[in-house]
Amino acid sequence: MKPIKSIIVLSLTLLLCACVNSQRRTAGNSTLVGGPCEGCEAIFEYGDQKLTATATLPDFEKEGIKLKVTGTIYQEDGKTPAKDVILYLYQTNPKGIYATKGGETGWARRHGYIRGWVKTGNDGRYTFYTLKPGTYPSRTDPAHIHPTVLEPNGKYYYIHDYYFEGDPLLTDKEIAPKSPRGGNSGVLSLIKEGDLWVGKRDFILGTNIPDYK
Repeated sequence: MKPIKSIIVLSLTLLLCACVNSQRRTAGNSTLVGGPCEGCEAIFEYGDQKLTATATLPDFEKEGIKLKVTGTIYQEDGKTPAKDVILYLYQTNPKGIYATKGGETGWARRHGYIRGWVKTGNDGRYTFYTLKPGTYPSRTDPAHIHPTVLEPNGKYYYIHDYYFEGDPLLTDKEIAPKSPRGGNSGVLSLIKEGDLWVGKRDFILGTNIPDYK
Protein backbone atom coordinates (compact mmCIF):
# COMPACT_ATOMS: atom_id res chain seq x y z
CA MET A 1 0.00 0.00 0.00
CA LYS A 2 2.87 2.37 0.76
CA PRO A 3 4.12 2.53 -2.85
CA ILE A 4 0.60 3.31 -4.05
CA LYS A 5 0.21 6.02 -1.42
CA SER A 6 3.57 7.52 -2.43
CA ILE A 7 2.52 7.59 -6.07
CA ILE A 8 -0.74 9.35 -5.17
CA VAL A 9 1.08 11.95 -3.07
CA LEU A 10 3.62 12.52 -5.83
CA SER A 11 0.88 12.89 -8.43
CA LEU A 12 -1.02 15.41 -6.30
CA THR A 13 2.19 17.37 -5.72
CA LEU A 14 2.96 17.52 -9.43
CA LEU A 15 -0.61 18.60 -10.17
CA LEU A 16 -0.39 21.39 -7.58
CA CYS A 17 2.88 22.61 -9.05
CA ALA A 18 1.36 22.60 -12.50
CA CYS A 19 -1.59 24.69 -11.30
CA VAL A 20 0.68 27.20 -9.59
CA ASN A 21 2.86 27.57 -12.66
CA SER A 22 0.09 27.52 -15.25
CA GLN A 23 -0.30 31.30 -15.16
CA ARG A 24 3.42 31.63 -15.94
CA ARG A 25 3.28 29.71 -19.20
CA THR A 26 1.96 30.55 -22.61
CA ALA A 27 2.97 30.24 -26.25
CA GLY A 28 6.69 29.94 -26.96
CA ASN A 29 9.05 31.20 -24.29
CA SER A 30 6.78 33.92 -22.93
CA THR A 31 6.21 34.23 -19.19
CA LEU A 32 3.46 35.95 -17.26
CA VAL A 33 4.80 38.09 -14.42
CA GLY A 34 3.19 40.46 -11.96
CA GLY A 35 0.63 38.06 -10.54
CA PRO A 36 -2.48 36.41 -12.00
CA CYS A 37 -4.04 38.14 -14.99
CA GLU A 38 -7.21 36.75 -16.47
CA GLY A 39 -7.16 37.31 -20.22
CA CYS A 40 -3.61 38.66 -20.50
CA GLU A 41 -2.83 35.90 -22.97
CA ALA A 42 -5.09 37.74 -25.43
CA ILE A 43 -2.01 39.78 -26.26
CA PHE A 44 -0.93 36.86 -28.46
CA GLU A 45 -4.13 36.84 -30.51
CA TYR A 46 -3.09 39.31 -33.20
CA GLY A 47 -2.61 36.45 -35.64
CA ASP A 48 -0.93 37.41 -38.91
CA GLN A 49 -1.43 41.16 -38.45
CA LYS A 50 1.67 43.24 -39.14
CA LEU A 51 1.92 45.37 -36.02
CA THR A 52 3.13 48.95 -36.14
CA ALA A 53 3.46 51.80 -33.67
CA THR A 54 0.04 53.16 -34.63
CA ALA A 55 -3.35 51.44 -34.57
CA THR A 56 -6.96 52.46 -35.02
CA LEU A 57 -9.41 50.44 -32.98
CA PRO A 58 -12.70 49.28 -34.53
CA ASP A 59 -15.66 51.70 -34.63
CA PHE A 60 -13.45 54.79 -34.55
CA GLU A 61 -15.33 56.11 -37.57
CA LYS A 62 -18.66 55.94 -35.72
CA GLU A 63 -20.26 58.70 -33.68
CA GLY A 64 -18.67 59.39 -30.33
CA ILE A 65 -15.84 61.18 -28.56
CA LYS A 66 -12.76 60.52 -30.67
CA LEU A 67 -9.52 59.91 -28.80
CA LYS A 68 -5.87 59.88 -29.73
CA VAL A 69 -3.74 58.26 -27.04
CA THR A 70 0.01 58.41 -27.41
CA GLY A 71 3.18 58.08 -25.41
CA THR A 72 6.62 56.55 -25.04
CA ILE A 73 7.52 53.26 -23.42
CA TYR A 74 10.88 53.26 -21.65
CA GLN A 75 13.22 50.54 -20.53
CA GLU A 76 13.82 49.95 -16.82
CA ASP A 77 16.20 52.92 -16.55
CA GLY A 78 13.32 55.24 -17.36
CA LYS A 79 15.38 56.97 -20.07
CA THR A 80 16.04 54.56 -22.93
CA PRO A 81 13.13 54.08 -25.38
CA ALA A 82 11.94 50.48 -25.46
CA LYS A 83 11.82 48.94 -28.94
CA ASP A 84 9.54 46.12 -30.10
CA VAL A 85 7.19 46.25 -27.14
CA ILE A 86 3.65 45.08 -27.95
CA LEU A 87 0.74 46.81 -26.24
CA TYR A 88 -2.67 45.12 -26.33
CA LEU A 89 -5.76 47.26 -25.69
CA TYR A 90 -9.43 46.47 -25.30
CA GLN A 91 -12.41 48.46 -24.11
CA THR A 92 -16.17 48.90 -24.05
CA ASN A 93 -18.16 50.82 -26.63
CA PRO A 94 -19.63 54.24 -25.69
CA LYS A 95 -22.55 52.42 -24.01
CA GLY A 96 -20.22 50.60 -21.65
CA ILE A 97 -20.59 47.20 -23.35
CA TYR A 98 -17.82 44.87 -24.52
CA ALA A 99 -19.47 44.65 -27.90
CA THR A 100 -19.44 41.48 -29.99
CA LYS A 101 -20.64 40.74 -33.50
CA GLY A 102 -21.04 37.00 -33.12
CA GLY A 103 -18.59 34.29 -34.07
CA GLU A 104 -15.77 35.66 -31.92
CA THR A 105 -13.11 33.22 -30.81
CA GLY A 106 -10.54 33.23 -28.05
CA TRP A 107 -10.63 36.14 -25.65
CA ALA A 108 -12.61 38.24 -28.11
CA ARG A 109 -15.67 36.44 -26.74
CA ARG A 110 -15.04 38.28 -23.44
CA HIS A 111 -13.14 41.37 -24.55
CA GLY A 112 -15.32 42.11 -27.55
CA TYR A 113 -14.16 43.30 -30.94
CA ILE A 114 -13.07 46.81 -29.89
CA ARG A 115 -9.46 45.89 -29.34
CA GLY A 116 -6.10 46.31 -31.01
CA TRP A 117 -2.34 45.97 -30.81
CA VAL A 118 0.56 48.36 -31.31
CA LYS A 119 4.29 47.64 -31.43
CA THR A 120 6.88 50.27 -30.63
CA GLY A 121 9.68 51.22 -33.00
CA ASN A 122 13.18 52.43 -32.17
CA ASP A 123 11.81 55.55 -30.47
CA GLY A 124 9.59 53.58 -28.09
CA ARG A 125 6.52 55.51 -29.13
CA TYR A 126 2.99 54.22 -29.58
CA THR A 127 -0.30 55.79 -30.69
CA PHE A 128 -3.81 54.48 -30.93
CA TYR A 129 -7.09 56.03 -32.03
CA THR A 130 -10.41 55.00 -30.55
CA LEU A 131 -13.78 56.21 -29.34
CA LYS A 132 -13.96 57.07 -25.67
CA PRO A 133 -15.38 54.06 -23.83
CA GLY A 134 -18.49 54.36 -21.71
CA THR A 135 -18.92 53.31 -18.10
CA TYR A 136 -20.48 49.94 -17.36
CA PRO A 137 -24.29 50.02 -17.23
CA SER A 138 -24.00 49.33 -13.48
CA ARG A 139 -21.85 52.49 -13.16
CA THR A 140 -19.62 50.77 -10.63
CA ASP A 141 -16.34 51.66 -12.33
CA PRO A 142 -14.99 54.69 -14.18
CA ALA A 143 -14.61 54.46 -17.95
CA HIS A 144 -11.36 52.77 -18.86
CA ILE A 145 -9.21 51.05 -21.47
CA HIS A 146 -7.40 47.83 -20.51
CA PRO A 147 -3.69 47.52 -21.48
CA THR A 148 -1.41 44.49 -21.47
CA VAL A 149 2.32 44.66 -22.21
CA LEU A 150 4.50 42.07 -23.97
CA GLU A 151 8.23 42.73 -23.87
CA PRO A 152 10.70 41.39 -26.47
CA ASN A 153 12.16 39.14 -23.77
CA GLY A 154 8.81 37.36 -23.48
CA LYS A 155 7.62 38.83 -20.20
CA TYR A 156 4.02 39.96 -20.27
CA TYR A 157 1.79 41.59 -17.68
CA TYR A 158 -0.94 44.13 -17.18
CA ILE A 159 -0.47 47.73 -16.17
CA HIS A 160 -3.06 50.06 -14.68
CA ASP A 161 -5.95 50.92 -16.98
CA TYR A 162 -6.22 54.15 -18.91
CA TYR A 163 -8.75 56.41 -17.13
CA PHE A 164 -10.00 59.91 -17.86
CA GLU A 165 -9.50 62.95 -15.68
CA GLY A 166 -12.77 64.40 -14.43
CA ASP A 167 -14.68 61.11 -14.46
CA PRO A 168 -17.01 61.35 -11.44
CA LEU A 169 -16.52 57.64 -10.71
CA LEU A 170 -12.77 57.97 -10.19
CA THR A 171 -11.58 57.20 -6.66
CA ASP A 172 -8.22 57.44 -4.91
CA LYS A 173 -7.60 53.83 -5.97
CA GLU A 174 -7.41 54.95 -9.60
CA ILE A 175 -6.06 58.47 -9.13
CA ALA A 176 -3.23 57.70 -6.71
CA PRO A 177 -2.48 53.96 -6.52
CA LYS A 178 0.18 53.06 -3.95
CA SER A 179 2.39 51.18 -6.39
CA PRO A 180 1.38 52.24 -9.90
CA ARG A 181 2.24 49.53 -12.41
CA GLY A 182 4.33 51.07 -15.15
CA GLY A 183 5.09 54.09 -12.99
CA ASN A 184 1.86 56.09 -13.20
CA SER A 185 -1.85 55.89 -12.49
CA GLY A 186 -2.93 55.93 -16.14
CA VAL A 187 -5.36 58.83 -15.64
CA LEU A 188 -5.30 60.83 -18.88
CA SER A 189 -5.68 64.59 -19.05
CA LEU A 190 -7.32 65.15 -22.42
CA ILE A 191 -6.61 68.18 -24.61
CA LYS A 192 -8.76 69.11 -27.61
CA GLU A 193 -6.91 69.16 -30.93
CA GLY A 194 -9.29 69.68 -33.83
CA ASP A 195 -11.77 66.81 -33.81
CA LEU A 196 -9.67 64.75 -31.40
CA TRP A 197 -9.25 64.63 -27.67
CA VAL A 198 -5.58 63.81 -27.10
CA GLY A 199 -4.07 62.11 -24.06
CA LYS A 200 -0.47 61.16 -23.34
CA ARG A 201 0.86 58.37 -21.19
CA ASP A 202 4.48 57.28 -20.90
CA PHE A 203 5.44 54.30 -18.79
CA ILE A 204 8.47 52.31 -17.71
CA LEU A 205 8.79 48.58 -18.22
CA GLY A 206 8.80 46.49 -15.06
CA THR A 207 8.04 49.34 -12.66
CA ASN A 208 6.10 48.02 -9.65
CA ILE A 209 5.52 44.67 -11.37
CA PRO A 210 5.85 41.89 -8.74
CA ASP A 211 8.29 39.07 -9.56
CA TYR A 212 9.58 41.02 -12.54
CA LYS A 213 13.23 40.12 -12.00
